[in-house]
Amino acid sequence: MANALENKWALILGASSGFGEAAALELANQGMNIFGVHLDRKGTMPHVEEIQEQIKAKGRQAYFFNVNASDPDKRNEVLVEMEQVLDQNNNPGSLKVLIHSLAFGTLKPYIADDERSRLNSKNFDMTLDVMAHSLVYWSQEAVARGLMGEGGRIFAMTSAGGHRIWPTYGAVSASKAALESHIRQLAYELSPKGITANSIQAGVTLTPALEKIPGNEEIVKHAIAVNPANRLTTTQDVAEAIAALSGPGTHFLTGNVIKVDGGEDLI
Repeated sequence: MANALENKWALILGASSGFGEAAALELANQGMNIFGVHLDRKGTMPHVEEIQEQIKAKGRQAYFFNVNASDPDKRNEVLVEMEQVLDQNNNPGSLKVLIHSLAFGTLKPYIADDERSRLNSKNFDMTLDVMAHSLVYWSQEAVARGLMGEGGRIFAMTSAGGHRIWPTYGAVSASKAALESHIRQLAYELSPKGITANSIQAGVTLTPALEKIPGNEEIVKHAIAVNPANRLTTTQDVAEAIAALSGPGTHFLTGNVIKVDGGEDLI
């Protein structure tokens, strides 16, 4: 049986670490070429280059863009270059997978005596724009430009934090809840075009994003204690699930929050 992902393309927002990195490498294993969008400083660029080399070593193409994914002008620049690459490869419209794995938000409490220490409108707007609304804008353009058509798969990384409370996590929690809502709406509106949209709820996973959350050690300890598998979720667990969901037989699976956590959120 022919590999349905062979020579197709994936666009990964947040491709330089965590879930995005693992998904890029796993989808390359499955025969896909990768467009990666990331925002890295000079110190972490060697790792980004290493990811691209690993993808190319698998015989796949890799085009990475070090830009702010929520900047409209930068988004347009990336999309124009994507169009050019696909045209040059004689496979326009071959964007099969779009993964939203952007983790950049404000970690402040809602209530604090010091005004500078509590969330403000700029904090909220930035967090929601990057971690939720940007999914809609990239999806709109991918479809409007004819990059993604029937058989397309859209995935957005959410977490149990979208319906649970943790100190200072309020704005990020709100963004996850909004992200899941956006996925439901996209699933509904894209269904006639044969494109699916699903949220992927990973269990607690050791990623750079987790390390930035104050008190993450307690989150890890609790997750290991309650997870039926007695371990944390790994980025590879999630990447393999996304690869499987990108293949044939999932064309009627859309609008869901799919948990990849070994049953962690059941407890």
